[in-house]
Amino acid sequence: MLRDRRLIFSAAFLRAVATGMMGVLLGIYLARLNFSPAAIGLTISAGLGGAAAAALLATFAGDRWGRRRMLLGLGLLAALGGAVVAWTGGETLMLLAAFLGMLNGQGRDRGAALILEQAMLPATSDAAGRTQTFAWYNLLQDIGHALGGLLAFVPTAARSLAGMAEIPSFRLGVALYAVLLLASALLYLFLSKATEVPVQRPLLQLAPQSRSVLWKISALFAIDSIAGGFLGTALLSYFFYERFGVGEGVIAVLFFAARLANAASHLGAAWLAQRIGLVNTMVFTHIPSSLLLATVAFAPNFWVAAVLFLLREGLVEMDVPTRQSYVMAMVRPEERTFASGVTHLVRLGGWAIAPGFAGILMEGLALGTPLFIGAAMKIAYDLLLWRAFSHVKPPEER
Repeated sequence: MLRDRRLIFSAAFLRAVATGMMGVLLGIYLARLNFSPAAIGLTISAGLGGAAAAALLATFAGDRWGRRRMLLGLGLLAALGGAVVAWTGGETLMLLAAFLGMLNGQGRDRGAALILEQAMLPATSDAAGRTQTFAWYNLLQDIGHALGGLLAFVPTAARSLAGMAEIPSFRLGVALYAVLLLASALLYLFLSKATEVPVQRPLLQLAPQSRSVLWKISALFAIDSIAGGFLGTALLSYFFYERFGVGEGVIAVLFFAARLANAASHLGAAWLAQRIGLVNTMVFTHIPSSLLLATVAFAPNFWVAAVLFLLREGLVEMDVPTRQSYVMAMVRPEERTFASGVTHLVRLGGWAIAPGFAGILMEGLALGTPLFIGAAMKIAYDLLLWRAFSHVKPPEER
C-alpha cells in the first residue's frame, strides 16, 4: 500500500500545483478579459458548482464505478475544461467550461478527487499514524499550492522574456494549468486493485453513531464553507490587485509564501492534536486566523496587508488534516467514501454559492466586504463546532 500512497500523494501534489496557480491567475485573467467583478464571481461559482456536482457523483457512485476509473475521468475532464478556459474569451462559454471542467478558483485543492483519495488513505496506515498520514498529504498539497502560486509569475515572465502580449501570456498560464491536471490524472492508471472496496450501500448502512456525527458536523461545515467561499484565492488575489495596485507577479510571490506557511502548519497541527486533541486544535487555531484576516481590509498599504495575511495563513490550514482525520475516525471503514463525500459535498456547495455574492458585494459596496463576512462566519462556526464536539472523542483520544 506504500506504492499506492505515493501515487496518491504525487497526483494530489500535481493537482495542487495547478490549483495554486489558477487561484492567483483566474481573477486577474478574467479582469483582463474585461469581466466585471460580478462576472468574475459568477465564473468562480460556476467552477465550484461543477466541482460540487462531481462530488455528488463521487459520493454515491465512486465505489460502484471504481475509484480509479472515476479519478481518471474527473482528471481528464478538468484538464479539458482548463484547455477551453485558456482558449475562450466569451462569458457564456467561459461559464460552461468552468462548470464542466470544475474550474477551481479557491487556490486550494478541494475538488471531488479528494473524496476518493481521502477514503483510500486510512487503509495505508494504522490508527496511530492516520493523522500523520493526512498531515503529510496536506503538507505535499500545500507545497504544491505554493509552487503553483509562484508559477502564476508565468505570464509576467512570458511578457518580459519572450515579448508576448498580455492576454496570450495569461492564456499560456491557464494552458499550463490544463497540462498539470492531465499529468495528475494519468497517475491514477497505476494504482493497484487494493484501493478499491466492495460495492456498498452506505446511506442505508451507516451506523447510528456515524449518522449522528456525520449530519451534525456536515451542518457546521456548511457554515464554514460558505465563509470560505467569500475568501477564495481568486477573490483575495483580485482584492490585492484592485486595492493596492500590485501585479500578478507580486501576488504570485505572496501566495507562494502563504502556501509555504500552510504547508508548515500541517505538521504543527499533527503535533498539537496529539497534545490537546483534534477538535481543540481545529477551533483554537482557526479563530485567531479569522481575526487576522479581518484586519487585512484595514491595512494602510500592501506590505502591512501582506504581513497580516501571511500570519493568518500560518494558522488557517491547521484544521484541515485534523478535520479529515476526525471524520474518518468517527465512521467505519466501509462508510469512509460516503462520509468523505458528504462532508466535501457540503463544503463545495458552500464554496460555490458564496463567490457570486462576494463579487456583487465587492462591486456594489466595498472591496473588503467579503473579508468581514467570511471572518465573522468562520468564528461563529468554530464556536459552534467546539460546543457540539469537544466531548466527542475519536478512538485514540478515549
